Amino acid sequence: MTVCRTGICIAAVLLLSTAAEAEKASSSYSKAVQKFCQADYKKYCGEYGLETTALKSCMDRNGESLSKGCVHALVKDGYVSQGEVNRRKKAAGR
Repeated sequence: MTVCRTGICIAAVLLLSTAAEAEKASSSYSKAVQKFCQADYKKYCGEYGLETTALKSCMDRNGESLSKGCVHALVKDGYVSQGEVNRRKKAAGR
């Protein structure tokens, strides 16, 4: 017979939830983003850890330099909208 005190049960649930979220975060980029953005990541933002706000900021700053394949994968996965990509192209005169 297992006795579960409320505080211990809640702590265990929170710990398991946190571990599951960390696992999800480390693998949340799709295969397409991993494949098409790998070279861009290494070239422009390799010093930043995956899933960090610094990495997202770096990729945003280098948006006009990213490969077409990477941009397409990022749009497809919802990291950036096609409207934003089009706006930046227009602003850059492309």
